[in-house]
Amino acid sequence: MSSIGKRLLATTADLAASLEARAAHSETAKPPLPRTAPGQMLAARSEMLAMQGELQTLREKLKSFDGSLPTLKLDPKLVDATRWANRHASAFTTAAFARLKSSIELAGGNTQPILVRRASEAGRYEIVFGHRRHRACLELGLPVLAVVWEGEMPDLELFLSMDRENREREDPSAYEQGVTYLAALDAGLFPSQRRLAEAVGVSHTWVRKATLVAQLPSAIVDTFATPLDIQPRHAEEITQALELDRKAVLRRAERIRQMSRRPGPGQIVAHLAGRVAEKSAPEKIHVGGRLAGVWKRDNRGRAVLTLEAHVADEALLAQLSEALQKLLRKSET
Repeated sequence: MSSIGKRLLATTADLAASLEARAAHSETAKPPLPRTAPGQMLAARSEMLAMQGELQTLREKLKSFDGSLPTLKLDPKLVDATRWANRHASAFTTAAFARLKSSIELAGGNTQPILVRRASEAGRYEIVFGHRRHRACLELGLPVLAVVWEGEMPDLELFLSMDRENREREDPSAYEQGVTYLAALDAGLFPSQRRLAEAVGVSHTWVRKATLVAQLPSAIVDTFATPLDIQPRHAEEITQALELDRKAVLRRAERIRQMSRRPGPGQIVAHLAGRVAEKSAPEKIHVGGRLAGVWKRDNRGRAVLTLEAHVADEALLAQLSEALQKLLRKSET
């Protein structure tokens, strides 16, 4: 039985009991009817007034349910995510989602209902908000408790309801918000980022930063373990690097994706922006068929020269130092 039905029964239970008691009492303790016609009319009138009073009491109690929406337990397989969904797939692998799923499993279902609207296909529903709760129920094989919105709900109203509810519960990442904002702008729900920011109640700066994260090339996004790790400050630095030398940044991204051990978000940004010089393979120096030394570039971009002991005498080092100074001065002119 839906919650509204339970609330209605609870509210009217005392009235129903009183009516039943009244009916039972009337059968056993009903006073004899007056013998005269006027007396009978007065008794009937009193009975009608009493019933009208009880009916009015019932109407007043029912008014408290005006505007209420029924809750249903739906098969989660019949409920689809909205195209405005702002939860990335990796959001369902986090510790926070695992905790939510565990609490729903212990309770035997979601105690906080999701909101859905009827889909164009008969018998199916579209989520307005509650994607994480729906996903948990779907994975657990449990019915999902849902409030079904009856009547019209335009896309704009759905988008605003979803955005508001998600930010009140657990803020989506900058990437997730940015993807949603771009989808709303592309669909024409808002004429500009500024109007979107005003409608959802956030700053225009935040909308700009979130969309900047979502607009990063997929080759860049894939260098991170999850897009949820990308912060607006990361996107700003990477975007500047792309504007300076897009091909170089994309080459660095490819090398990062091939790493056996992925660096942390900060190191990835440093690599992409060119702040970390890439290590080069050591280059050996041979003299007379014999190894004389090795030079290589370290992870800070410095050139490191190592000479073997048999050639690194004081006289050679003095000559080498003088020659390097001449070359460096020449390179400055």
